[in-house]
Amino acid sequence: MSIKVNALSKSYGKQKAIDNISFEASPGRILGFLGPNGAGKSTTMKILSAYLSADAGEAVICGLGIRDNALEIKKRIGYLPEHTPLYVDMYVKEFLAFVAESYGLKGIDLKVKEVITKVGLEAEQFKKISMLSKGYKQRVGLAQAIIHDPQVLILDEPTSGLDPNQLLEIRSLIRNLGQNKTVILSTHIMQEVEAICDDVVIISKGKLVAVSSLQELREKHRNSSLEEIFRKLTA
Repeated sequence: MSIKVNALSKSYGKQKAIDNISFEASPGRILGFLGPNGAGKSTTMKILSAYLSADAGEAVICGLGIRDNALEIKKRIGYLPEHTPLYVDMYVKEFLAFVAESYGLKGIDLKVKEVITKVGLEAEQFKKISMLSKGYKQRVGLAQAIIHDPQVLILDEPTSGLDPNQLLEIRSLIRNLGQNKTVILSTHIMQEVEAICDDVVIISKGKLVAVSSLQELREKHRNSSLEEIFRKLTA
C-alpha cells in the first residue's frame, strides 16, 4: 500500500516542472504534498495516478512500478484531481453507478449506497450534479475516488473553494479515510496541513526542499509557525 517515489523529473518544453524528487508515503499516515502555486504539485499527482508519464525516475505504488503497470495501478488508487471532471448532466446516484460499473464492481447498488452514506450525500443523491453546490460536487468527486475501496488515495487540492462548514466536514472525512489507506494530499494551505497531515513533502520551483514528519518539522523550526516555515523554505 505504500508509495515510493525515486528521482522523478518532468519537463514541459524547456521548463522543468519537477526536478529529481524522491519521497515515500506510508499506510495509515496522511502525507501533505506542499508547495506554492506552480511548484509542480499537480504534475507529480498526475504522474503518481498514472495519467502522465515522467521523463525520468520511477514511482512504485503497492509494489508496482508505474511505467509498466499503469492500468493495474489505476485500479488500486483513488484520484481526485484539482478540477474534478464530473458529468454534470447525470444524477448523483446515476453517476456513481456509472463509475462503479467502469471498475467492474459487483453489487453496484450496495456500493453506491455505502459511498453516498460515507461522504454525506444522502440528501443530494437524487439531484443532478449540475444543481449541487461546490461543496457537494467535491463530495461527489471524493465518492467516485473511493467507491472501489482503493488502497491509495491521491487528492489534489480537495478542499479548494469550500466554505468553513464544508471544509471541516471534508477534512474529517479525509482523516477517517486515512486511518487504513495511504493518502497523499496536495495543498498550499497551511491550516489544511495542521488539521489533517502526519508527514510533509515540500517542493518549490520543481525541487524538493523538505521531507519530514510534521512533528519533526516543527521541532526543527521551533520558534516559527508552519506558515513562516513554508515561506522560508519556498522563498
